[in-house]
Parts: sequence; structure tokens; C-alpha cells
Amino acid sequence: MSLLGQILPLVGVALGAVASFLVSSLNERARWRREQSVRWDGRRLDAYSEYLHAVKELAGRYQGIAAARGLVTGPVPLEPSGEVLAELGAAEARRSALAETCELLGDTDTNTASKTLNHCLWRLEHLARGVATEVEQSWEQAYGEFRDAQRRYAECVRAGLGVAGPVSRDVAWPPGWRPARRPPDAG
Repeated sequence: MSLLGQILPLVGVALGAVASFLVSSLNERARWRREQSVRWDGRRLDAYSEYLHAVKELAGRYQGIAAARGLVTGPVPLEPSGEVLAELGAAEARRSALAETCELLGDTDTNTASKTLNHCLWRLEHLARGVATEVEQSWEQAYGEFRDAQRRYAECVRAGLGVAGPVSRDVAWPPGWRPARRPPDAG
């Protein structure tokens, strides 16, 4: 056999080994990235949902205090006693810790949306507790801004997790289900 006849099969085997190694390496890297993505997406989803639940809990409590002050009707009034304020302080500390976890795991848009949501939540707290601010605002306006910030946060979370589609669509209450408006007190 000639020298060329002996070298060509060896070159073919060497090229096959290199190609096999490259394909295996690329497949392994892709598998590792998928596993990491699933791992971190699960952690992000848990952190985002816990944070959003903490925000909703605080907003509901602030709405109850606002009802006790006559700023809003509907929820059960909640008197801001020492015990209630201590519970709110603990809930705010929990929300703050959860926000930090979300900030570590989140992308820029989601983190920016969470900051806006925090500001809107604190605005509700100020109104509920009667803290004076430079700009006057009604509870309805502040709560509307809070709901918009909450919706924007959910949109950013969904986009960051790769969930397609809108958060929700506006759905009107059936006419018979709307709360009746009470006339203002005559007096």
C-alpha cells in the first residue's frame, strides 16, 4: 500500500473524532444552558409571586385603614391600632426582603417596574395613614396608579420568563353586579 493510502484513513478517523467531540461538546453545553434556564426560571417565578403576594397583602391592609378614615368604601374598615401597625411593619419588612431577592434575579425592566410598584404602594400607605405629601391625590387616583403599576410589573415578569400574551383583558362587570353608589351624606 502506498503512503497516501495509509494516511487518508488516519486523517478520516482523526477528522471524525474531532467532529464527534465538537458535536458532543455543543450538545452538552446546550443541555447545561437549558437546565440552568429552567432552574433560574423556577426560582424567579417563586420570588416574583411571593413578592407580588406581599404587595397585595399590604395594599389590602392599607385599603382597610383608608376605609376606616373614610377615604374609600367597600373593604372592612381596619383601625390603625398599635398591633395593626406592628403587623404592617412586619409585612413591609417581608416585602422589602422579597423585593431584594427579586432584584437579584430579575432583569432591568422587571426591577424598574418593581420600584414603581413599591412607590405606588408607599403612596397608598401615606394616604391611608394621613401622611402629608407635596401633591394631594385622591385614594381612587392613587389606587388606579397602583393597579397600573401592578399590571406593568406582571407584564415585565411574564416577558422575563418568556410567557407570551397579555396579562389580562378588561372585563366589565355585569350591570346587575356593580356595587350601588351611595348618595353623599346630607348634612
